[in-house]
Amino acid sequence: MEYLKEGDKLFNVTRDGFNDFARYSFSEVVRLTKTLAVLKNGVKLVNQPRKSYIISDVGYAVSQKKGVHWHRVTLDAIRDAQLENEKIVAYDWFQEKEFNITEIKNIYKLLA
Repeated sequence: MEYLKEGDKLFNVTRDGFNDFARYSFSEVVRLTKTLAVLKNGVKLVNQPRKSYIISDVGYAVSQKKGVHWHRVTLDAIRDAQLENEKIVAYDWFQEKEFNITEIKNIYKLLA
């Protein structure tokens, strides 16, 4: 388990309940103090690696919020974020779109 360095890329995943989409946030370490790593988005992390079983093996807790962890970026995390963002875009499109009867019939024919 390594301490964070300037330039390290990290991510966090949040959800609003079990049925919500996973929303990924990415940032980079821009400054270090004795005990904290400050991210580009202003989040301050305790620069002490901890075991984290939720997303990856190692996490870095947010200062003043010990239950929230950021993790080092991996190719799997990037791919998962891309897939989740595609789901969010598709869901939002269907929520905003009002279909006419012809479009409804065409969708039914494609899916039935």
